[in-house]
Amino acid sequence: MTTPTPIKEGKVREIYDNGDSLIMVATDRISCFDVILSNMVPKKGEVLTKMSKFWFDLTSDIIPNHMISTDTADMPEEFRTEYFEGRSMMCRKLKMLPIECIVRGYITGSGLKNYKKDGTVCGIKLPEGLVEADKLPEAIYTPSTKAEIGDHDENISFERSIEVLERDFPGHGEEYATKLRDYTLTIYNKCADYALTKGIIIADTKLEFGLDENGEMVLGDEILTPDSSRFWPADEYEPGRTQGSFDKQFARDYLTAHEGEHNWTLPEEIVQKTTEKYLQAYRMLTGTDL
Repeated sequence: MTTPTPIKEGKVREIYDNGDSLIMVATDRISCFDVILSNMVPKKGEVLTKMSKFWFDLTSDIIPNHMISTDTADMPEEFRTEYFEGRSMMCRKLKMLPIECIVRGYITGSGLKNYKKDGTVCGIKLPEGLVEADKLPEAIYTPSTKAEIGDHDENISFERSIEVLERDFPGHGEEYATKLRDYTLTIYNKCADYALTKGIIIADTKLEFGLDENGEMVLGDEILTPDSSRFWPADEYEPGRTQGSFDKQFARDYLTAHEGEHNWTLPEEIVQKTTEKYLQAYRMLTGTDL
C-alpha cells in the first residue's frame, strides 16, 4: 500500500487531495511565535481533530462547516493506518478567504500591547484602565492578514479587511467582511458561554472561512482548539496577572523565559505538561477522554 503524499504542509497540518474533497491531518508538531519547534507533542494532533469535530457539531446551526468525516473508514484505504487514525478529517474543498478572523473576549497578548500604546485594539477604542486578562465589555472582532510560514500575521482594522477582500473579490468586500465579523462573534459568544459552564474561559480565538462551489460562506480550517485559542481555567481567573492556561501558552512562556538558549526545543517535562494540558482541556469541554 502506498503512503499518501501531502499537497501542502502547514506548521501543524498536512493536507492531502482526495478528488472532490481534502483530507486534513493534524500532526503532533507544535509551533510558537510562527516557528515550528523540533519536538513532537504526543496526542496533540488527535486533540486538535476531535476538538474541532466537537465544536463544528456544536456550531453547525450558525454556519455550515467543511467537515465531512473524521472516521478513516470513510477515507481511502491508504489512510486506514495507525498514523492517520484519530487525527484526520475529510473536508469539503473551499476557496479560503484571505483574512484570519480573531475575536477577543478578554485583553491579553498583542491586544494588550496595542491597548497600552493608545487605548485601542485594531482601531477599536476600549475603556480606560484595563489590566492584563480583564474581561471586555463585549467581545471584539480584530481581523488579521494571513502570513506565509515564517512571516508574522498583521493585525488590521475592519475597514482594512474590507479593502483586502475587495481586492480579491471585487464587489463583495464589504459584504464578506461584515459576514466574517458577524459569524465570528456569534460563534465565539455561543462557544464561550458553553465553555464557561465547563470551567474554561475562552479568552480569544482565531477562525477561518472560505467559499464553497456555490459561493456560500463556510467555516473551515480548525475551530476553538488549544492551538487557535487561549483557554484559561475559570476557577483560577484573576485579572491583573498572567493566567494559567490549557493551551500552548505554557510552551510559549518557557521559550520566552529561556530566549537565546532553547534553540526552539522544549525539555521533555514541558512537552509532557503540554500534552496533559491539551488532554485536560478536551476532557473538560467534551466530557470524554482520549
